[in-house]
Amino acid sequence: MSKKIYVGNLPFSTTDGELRRLFEAHGTVESVNVITDRETGRPRGFAFVEMSDASGAAAAIEVLNGREVGGRALRVNEAEDRPRSGGGFRGDRR
Repeated sequence: MSKKIYVGNLPFSTTDGELRRLFEAHGTVESVNVITDRETGRPRGFAFVEMSDASGAAAAIEVLNGREVGGRALRVNEAEDRPRSGGGFRGDRR
């Protein structure tokens, strides 16, 4: 079962490829998604990495949390599921 990992405090210059290489040392990486601002397209300083197995993800979290990359100490931990807000447009409210 795959594990999703949150990676925060990233240098804004970090690419998907750089993160993939960093995490591949600990196991198989299924996906990397550096989050960007919708309007400007600029990186927001965090990303999500999905790894194929829990043991590789745990090893990556242990080794990479606090590791300095580009002059910044990474924050690496298991991603938490976002709660469903139930909000949104529900049609005409008369």
